[in-house]
Amino acid sequence: MSTRNADIHRKTGETDVRVSVSLDGTGVSEIDTGIGFFDHMLTLFASHGLFDLTVKCDGDIEVDGHHSVEDIGIAMGQAFCAALGEKRGITRYGSFYLPMDETLVLAALDISGRPFLVYDPGDTPMTPMIGGYDTELTEEFLRAFAFHAGLTLHVKILYGRNSHHKVEAVFKAVAHALRIATEKDARLGDMIPSTKGVL
Repeated sequence: MSTRNADIHRKTGETDVRVSVSLDGTGVSEIDTGIGFFDHMLTLFASHGLFDLTVKCDGDIEVDGHHSVEDIGIAMGQAFCAALGEKRGITRYGSFYLPMDETLVLAALDISGRPFLVYDPGDTPMTPMIGGYDTELTEEFLRAFAFHAGLTLHVKILYGRNSHHKVEAVFKAVAHALRIATEKDARLGDMIPSTKGVL
């Protein structure tokens, strides 16, 4: 199997982000975003996706977490896109239902090269903040990640009450769906999984 690794450095006037990813890892991670709850979510993302992931961000969190979370999403998306290369032999599609106590989340995705996000947070409003993490930033992260990774991504919180559970279930569900989609299918060999011949 070819090595599917990538390193991305993104520096703006608001953030300095470094991301390293290995798609064929064991879930080892080193995360430092400056936002404790977000660190926890990315650690879970790596663990449940079996991606080796390093994320380091120096951002203007004295303003708020928006720039850091969004720019990390951009850099992570770029890293996944680079690591996938031509996407030869991948399963391409993945979906996963993730239960967490009273919460159930569905994530479904296509590594299509056609970026799109549908995010349905459900009917029960979330608490605005979990620790230092603004819960509205979950959608911002997913959008940035999906658009720069080239994913068609649908995420739906089917039901739940606890905001921590809902956000955590989202990150875990996406990780599992992405793990399925990025895995190699031996029957495909070196083929690109599209009748178009390109993704």
